[in-house]
Amino acid sequence: MTIRQILDQITVLEDELQKAIEEQEGHLRYRINDKRVIFEQTIKDAHQRVKLGVFRWFLTVRPQNFITMPIIYGMIVPLVLFDLCISFYQISCFPIYGIARVKRANYIVMDHQHLAYLNIIEKVDCMYCSYAVGMLGYAGEITARTEQYFCPIKHARKILSSHSRYEHFLDYGNADDFHDKVEQFRSELATENKQ
Repeated sequence: MTIRQILDQITVLEDELQKAIEEQEGHLRYRINDKRVIFEQTIKDAHQRVKLGVFRWFLTVRPQNFITMPIIYGMIVPLVLFDLCISFYQISCFPIYGIARVKRANYIVMDHQHLAYLNIIEKVDCMYCSYAVGMLGYAGEITARTEQYFCPIKHARKILSSHSRYEHFLDYGNADDFHDKVEQFRSELATENKQ
């Protein structure tokens, strides 16, 4: 079996996984209406029954969570600065290179605040994590598109958690028609603008 066949199988499996996730969402009985998640009343009632009040929540939080909270929330400053820098980079450079812009909203999804079983502190915690993880995914995609434009070459050693574009890059050490292939990768980025 070739690498291309395996990648095609992975794509088919990812599509099947997405369909399975959508079916599971149907079992949880909610729908999305204008970016707002709406649960059936029976689910809302069940959520309210398991919700911890803020006072009770404070009594159940592990001490190490309180100790590390300033460190965790202090990271918002570098995260926001990085977000501003990577967004500025994309806005200023991608049009010059002809690279399709990454849609921030596809990565930074804020919807945990609609869960009735979370108290206000848990909702803020979830929103912070959603922002941080989403922003890093957004930055990762911007960086992946940049790598595809300038240097679409795999590494000699296997790397963990490579981005989705990486598997399609050129093999390490394969110099056959290198510059033509780089131009092909660049033109693929340009056609994403038209999709």
